[in-house]
Amino acid sequence: MPSTPLTLTRTWRLAVLTGVAALVTAACGGGPDGAGGRQPAATPGAPAAIPDTTAVIEAVQKDAAVAATLPAKYTQAGMLHLASNLQSAPNNFYAADGKTPIGYEVDLAKAIAKKLGVTVHHQDMAFGSLITSLQSGRVDLTMAAMNDTKTRQAQIDFVDYFSSGITIMVRKGNPDRIAGPDTLCGKNVAVVQGTSHQKFAEEQNGKCTQAGKPALTVTATDSDTQNQNQLRTGRVAAILNDLPSAVYISRTAGEGEFFEVVPGEPINGGPYGIGVNKDNKPLAEAVQKALQSLIADGGYGKILQAWGVEQGAVKEAKLNGGS
Repeated sequence: MPSTPLTLTRTWRLAVLTGVAALVTAACGGGPDGAGGRQPAATPGAPAAIPDTTAVIEAVQKDAAVAATLPAKYTQAGMLHLASNLQSAPNNFYAADGKTPIGYEVDLAKAIAKKLGVTVHHQDMAFGSLITSLQSGRVDLTMAAMNDTKTRQAQIDFVDYFSSGITIMVRKGNPDRIAGPDTLCGKNVAVVQGTSHQKFAEEQNGKCTQAGKPALTVTATDSDTQNQNQLRTGRVAAILNDLPSAVYISRTAGEGEFFEVVPGEPINGGPYGIGVNKDNKPLAEAVQKALQSLIADGGYGKILQAWGVEQGAVKEAKLNGGS
């Protein structure tokens, strides 16, 4: 979905397939935010895969000073219309009922709206339609694991809320004791053909050999499924993947018993941004202030921790901070 250097399109399909057994069978009734109200609880088999963040969201309080900066038409309407491409676990996807949006982005959107004293209504649309829908005024915001890049900044503005990038996934227990990129030297690493992960692995191989260390063997396949099978059987020592997807796969595959993510900041990280029409700077600034308020009071961190993606937390809500 996002442009290079992040490639989630292949991964979300697998994440949904491997995680489907962990999804709940029903969700509670619809709420005013258009996102189905309460989050579904996790199943006993995978208690951390789909967290119940109800209490975290309910604890978020309106920030009167920040809410006063929201343009009057949104305050009067009491709602922000947000477009997403609901297919990327754990960013944003549907619960088992097929109609309730869930994910850490969904929770962040709800919390930001609460800071502003309004609710948020999610609209599901094709990723390629998000920017044009903003430009046409069809929606107020977008939030769909979209990379904030200079190219996109020429079309829309961004409020940066998350830093994603490449992460290392290993077998549960980390038997090969991989602690970061430098410890991949001499190891066999799986990537999906043609991705930024493959490019990074090849660059890391060059660093290993230049430092006089054993070469890194790169195994490029056509799918994440092949890579996971190779990792489970020990044919490779690690898989390179995007942070949110790697976390979700680790939590859901084999009920969380197959894989784990190596701790550390994302490699070659870049920000995801909430999209705003370039002609609507007051809305962008209000959303930025609301997110910064959420970061400051700890609600932001609690949401990311609940979904297991705290490695991608930002310290500051920047406007157009991508490169």
